[in-house]
Amino acid sequence: MRCGCFGASRTRKKERKPSDYISGEIEGYPLDNIRHFSDKELSLATDNYHLGNKIGRGGFGTVYQGTLKDGRKIAVKPLSVGSKQGVREFLTEIKTLSNVKHSNLVELVGFCIQGPNRTVVYEYVENGNLHTALLGKKSLSVKMKWRERSTICIGTAKGLAYLHEELTQHIVHRDIKASNVLLDKDFNPKIGDFGMAKLFPDDITHISTRIAGTTGYLAPEYALGGQLTKKADVYSFGVLILEIISGKSSSRTNWDGSHKSLLEWAWQLHEEEKWLALVDPEMEEFPEKEVIKYIKVALFCTQAAARRRPLMTQVVDMLSKEIQLNDKQLTAPGLFNYDAGETSQKKSNPESLVYHTSSTQPSITEVTAR
Repeated sequence: MRCGCFGASRTRKKERKPSDYISGEIEGYPLDNIRHFSDKELSLATDNYHLGNKIGRGGFGTVYQGTLKDGRKIAVKPLSVGSKQGVREFLTEIKTLSNVKHSNLVELVGFCIQGPNRTVVYEYVENGNLHTALLGKKSLSVKMKWRERSTICIGTAKGLAYLHEELTQHIVHRDIKASNVLLDKDFNPKIGDFGMAKLFPDDITHISTRIAGTTGYLAPEYALGGQLTKKADVYSFGVLILEIISGKSSSRTNWDGSHKSLLEWAWQLHEEEKWLALVDPEMEEFPEKEVIKYIKVALFCTQAAARRRPLMTQVVDMLSKEIQLNDKQLTAPGLFNYDAGETSQKKSNPESLVYHTSSTQPSITEVTAR
C-alpha cells in the first residue's frame, strides 16, 4: 500500500520524506517531469519571502518573485497555512500543470512539500498580470495600443482552446479573469493560477460542482446551478475581451451613469450600433472594423444559452481570420447581476441577485466565412 503525501498509510509504513517526491508521486500521480524544491531553496530565492518581492496574490496564497542560484527568475506561490481547501487546490494545480505545455499557459517549474509548507513554483512573467497592467491604478497601468490588446485576446483564446480541445483530458479553468492572465516582456499572454481547474472527460455533458470563480466573470447558468461546462470559460473570456477593449473592469456596475454592468452596457451599445463608445479613450488609434468584430465576438461568447456560445477553437478563428460573423444569430447575453433597483443592498442582500436570459430558442452559434 502506498503512503499518502500528507501522512502515514493505514498499515503504518514509514512516512515519506520530502526528498521522496523528487521522482515520486502525489496521490498516485507521477511527477517525474518537474522539480521538487526544498523550503530552504525557496526562502533563499525570495530573500525569505520579503515583501519587496511580492508580485501579486493568487488562489490561496501570495506570489513572490525569486531568483535561483543559476540566475533563473521564478514566481513562488506558498499555500496559505491551515487551508484544507487550499491543499486540494495545490494538488489540482500541480497535477494540472505538470503535463501541460503551451506558449500561452504559465509553465510549472516545480513544487515544495516540506512539513506543513506547500508551494507552487512557476515561470516568472515580466509584465505582471493584465489587471494591474490595464485595469489597475493609472499610475501602475500601461498605455496599451491595439496591437498589444489584440495579441492578448488571441493568445488567451489559443491557451483556452488548447485546454478545452487539444489535451487528452480536457481542462476547464473556471477562473478566467484579468488577474489570471500574465504578460511576458512582449505582452504575450499566459494563463495562470490553475487552482480551480477541473478535468473534463469527453463522455459527459457537464459537471455538477461547487461554484468557484470571480464575480463579473461567472456564467449565469454555472453561478446559479453549479452546472459546469467548457462554455463557462467561454463566457468568462467574452467578458475579458470587453475589459481589454474598454480598459474598464467588469466588477463595476455604473458604466455611462446607467447602473449597468460592463456586459449590459456593451449589449446596449450593440443594439444602438454605437460599438466604438465602448473603446478605451486611452487607445487613440485603432482599426474600427476589427475592434467592432472583437466586441461582437465577446457578445457571441456571453450569450444567455450556453449552447449558443462558440467553442474556443471557433473563437480563435473568429478573432484571427477573415471571418464575417453572422449577426442574425447573436442573442442577448446571460447576466448574473444585482437588481438595479437594489444596488445599495449588494453586500447585505444576496437575494437581490437576478438572472436575465434571452427568450430566443437556443441553437449553435454560426459563423460564415467570407
